[in-house]
Amino acid sequence: MEFINNRNDSRRKKPEQKPLVDTLGRMQPRDKDVEEAVLGAIMLEKDAYTVVCDILSPQSFYEPENQKIYEAIQQLGASQRPIDMLTVTEQLRLNNQLEEVGGPVFISELTSRVASAANVEYHARIIAQKYLARELISFATTIESKAYDESNDVDDLMQEAEGKLFEISQRNVKKDFTQIDPVVRQAIEQIQAAANRATGLSGLETGFHELDKTTSGWQNSDLIIIAARPAMGKTAFVLSMAKNMAVNYNIPVAVFSLEMSNIQLVNRLICNTCELESEIIKSGRLSDRQWDQLMSRIKQLHSAPLYIDDTASLSIFELRTKARRLVREHGVKFIIIDYLQLMNASGMKFGSREQEVSMISRNLKQLAKELNIPIVALSQLNRSVENRGDGREGKRPQLSDLRESGAIEQDADIVCFIHRPEYYIKSDQDGEGKDIRNLALFIIAKHRNGQVKDIQLRFKGQYTRFENWEESASSFEEATIGSKINDESIPVEFTGGTADISLAPNETADF
Repeated sequence: MEFINNRNDSRRKKPEQKPLVDTLGRMQPRDKDVEEAVLGAIMLEKDAYTVVCDILSPQSFYEPENQKIYEAIQQLGASQRPIDMLTVTEQLRLNNQLEEVGGPVFISELTSRVASAANVEYHARIIAQKYLARELISFATTIESKAYDESNDVDDLMQEAEGKLFEISQRNVKKDFTQIDPVVRQAIEQIQAAANRATGLSGLETGFHELDKTTSGWQNSDLIIIAARPAMGKTAFVLSMAKNMAVNYNIPVAVFSLEMSNIQLVNRLICNTCELESEIIKSGRLSDRQWDQLMSRIKQLHSAPLYIDDTASLSIFELRTKARRLVREHGVKFIIIDYLQLMNASGMKFGSREQEVSMISRNLKQLAKELNIPIVALSQLNRSVENRGDGREGKRPQLSDLRESGAIEQDADIVCFIHRPEYYIKSDQDGEGKDIRNLALFIIAKHRNGQVKDIQLRFKGQYTRFENWEESASSFEEATIGSKINDESIPVEFTGGTADISLAPNETADF
């Protein structure tokens, strides 16, 4: 784009706006010449606006009159009307802003200063970068001022700062198009890799065979929502899955628990792995045989690539930071969030909780794509399930039951429900005479890249454990070890630190 130097034209009657300066006398980042050149190029070339419309907004311009001119251009573009000097002048007249920007003479000057629109995209990006720089300056100044005010809580201020910084950074996230050839090659490589695996799965195995067969394993970049009413076993399911993946398949898994502490989660994992009832674990009153069983099987959890974060009231911005670090430092390939409605978007304001949940679910999907790993988020269902008719089908959850936001359903690649018929029927059989003892239906209600299906699982409530339906109840086989067990220290790793648990047969363990 070439400029015609007409800066001292006396026809412009508008006084020059003085740039804002900080306390050190530094000017805000701006380039008046580039702003006017871009506006002139848009009115000169008919396709120029389509090139810059995704890069610029009215706020990107520093000069107020340039903001109003670009806003008029936006209005013309939105209504698919031609964009040139005459139409922009007329739109400004309709907006009662023509004289504010300098009148028709100034509009004509903008086009006369530009000889070509060849570099309009490059110049538009200069404007966008300077706008982001001004936003960062404003953000830093605001945070600095609040930090000096001792009445502000530092933790709240940090959350606000992180939220605002994330909001600013998102404005600059643009992904260019990709020609199809390299994507086709990547798809073929994934198909070949799946064919070479004994399981034939292209994603991460969960240990639930029918589920893995239906989904081909959890796929990278997918957001999976698992929802249920309270007491259906949401946490028990994801812990069973996390244990299968981390222990059986050595897949690094991170669990973000907003509801339960890390020690409570480990208690459940011990019950699940050792097949000991939770009441026995809590009381520490184990028989010699149960001590043998505990000490023999708990070794499975030792050194498992399982990371637990029990930060209460976790914000989406904290999650992004921690998830990136876990992927980078520990190679985490799977993330579980328990549960979505307990998260917040601290530092940002919303008109309703529904808008906040929508923003959280949208950012979870973006995070899954950014890290290229599957993310599972648990979700509550509303009470409409309880108000429907009795029976197995009457209480069956539906997509419309997702609590607080329909955006959860839209953003998710897979939406699943956990439904246990015997919880509602209070019988060993359903209306058709089928045995439903310990039956848990894992209902895939939405599957963007596959079929929807009901999968039968077995739920063992006393062990907070889900199993494949076809598996027989496992029994503990006596280990060929002595009745006395030496004291053994087993490190249990959390993201927040390391705890040593020393157990002996006659000790009472307070888990």
